[in-house]
Amino acid sequence: MARVVTRYFLPLLSLLVLLPLVLAPRAGAGQDSLAPWLEARAREHAAWAEDSTQVRSGPMGLWREWASSEPMLPGFVPPTSLAPLIRAVESGVVNINVMGSNPLEGATRTASGSGFILTPDGLVVTNNHVVARGNVAASEIVVRLSDGREFHAEVVGRDASTDVALLRLLGKGVGGLPAVYLGDSDRMEVGDWVVAIGNPFGLDHSVSHGMISAKERVIGVGPFDDFIQTDALINPGNSGGPLFNMRGEVVGVNTAIISEGQGIGFAVPINMVKDLLPNLRKNGQLQKGWLGVVIDEQPLAGARAAVVKEVYRNSPAAQAGIRTGDQVVGVNGKQVDSYQQLLRKVAMLAPGSEAKLTLLREGASQEVVVKLSARPAQEVLAALASPGNLEELGLVLRDITPEVAGPMGLTPYAGVLVSGVLPRSPAARAGLRTGDVVTEVNRRKVKDIAAAKGALERGGSGSLVLLRVQRGTVQQYVALEP
Repeated sequence: MARVVTRYFLPLLSLLVLLPLVLAPRAGAGQDSLAPWLEARAREHAAWAEDSTQVRSGPMGLWREWASSEPMLPGFVPPTSLAPLIRAVESGVVNINVMGSNPLEGATRTASGSGFILTPDGLVVTNNHVVARGNVAASEIVVRLSDGREFHAEVVGRDASTDVALLRLLGKGVGGLPAVYLGDSDRMEVGDWVVAIGNPFGLDHSVSHGMISAKERVIGVGPFDDFIQTDALINPGNSGGPLFNMRGEVVGVNTAIISEGQGIGFAVPINMVKDLLPNLRKNGQLQKGWLGVVIDEQPLAGARAAVVKEVYRNSPAAQAGIRTGDQVVGVNGKQVDSYQQLLRKVAMLAPGSEAKLTLLREGASQEVVVKLSARPAQEVLAALASPGNLEELGLVLRDITPEVAGPMGLTPYAGVLVSGVLPRSPAARAGLRTGDVVTEVNRRKVKDIAAAKGALERGGSGSLVLLRVQRGTVQQYVALEP
């Protein structure tokens, strides 16, 4: 009994002692400065007293138990039934059946998947692997709505690297369809409830629910790995179907599972899909935008900063005034925390489109507008990153080592080999080709890349560059204007 009395009496006694001090008339400057402190202590004691009536201790104080009937976790509302949400959104989910032939195997395949209605006039989103195998699209696509209506569909655009496809419904009666709403996948958190609706194993409009298990999962399927992981059951036939949040918004496109595990499914984040859809509708495929920078990912305050290491000459980034050392922190108002995020956001934008980049330069934030160009072929990008890149001339050079010289019948270190010529560059305009050997630069003999770069530096910037080029048994001089 003494313990109980002491527990409830002490906070009350403290309040009785403090209240006269708090409420007493202020007699001077010293009391003026003391009053806020006393008021704060009184509030702390009141909060402690209230908490002590809601929390009780186990034997010997080994644990705590919440004794109040009020929610222990502020803002958490236990779910009751998902039926209202499902009734509201299921009409926007469709079943997709395809038929196609493989010209190599001479066989006809049928497959089924899921999708969702994007616009009332009949645009539908699904997975690329539902409507295509490799580079071969299905010859027939039939989309069935929840009310039983069926429409043939055609592929508007598709992309294997993100596994997203955009379809258009055909025929009479297309219009006023029950389109879904798209949400913001960046705002989803681990632990948020989600619902998957689809056509697993041909079981029409099956529903499963779970939560977000992880975000930004990399599962090794391509350059745009950035999956939402969920434990909502996803099975064959769910592919292309929507993953809804508790507001009834689509936050992901169900795409992949791990066959060896249960309760491990993956969805393409809807924000990535939103970036991709205009490109697919306009170009029919992912035409990747290009900045023209080399990014160095650096650790910064527990994050991964995307810092510009190099800016290619005459690239979109160079024309926009981006400099080495700039940190890219946003694209079109969306935060960027890593190189992979920057790559994904830029690559989704079509060539010719403008992107607003947010930069940190010497601690100050600024925005630049970049007009993206088409992403060069992989071999050109590799050439740009090579030590022999003479960017101002559009030439990529390679040392003629004994390993290189032998198969080509050349003399080792008797010049430098042209291993690449950039399109629309001074070298391309002068007619230089891959396989040419440069033996002189500005009348100076060169034996390797270092000697060639040294001769260019002596010539000064902006002046004509005179090359002596050997092609087969013929040698000639070629003048380039950087």
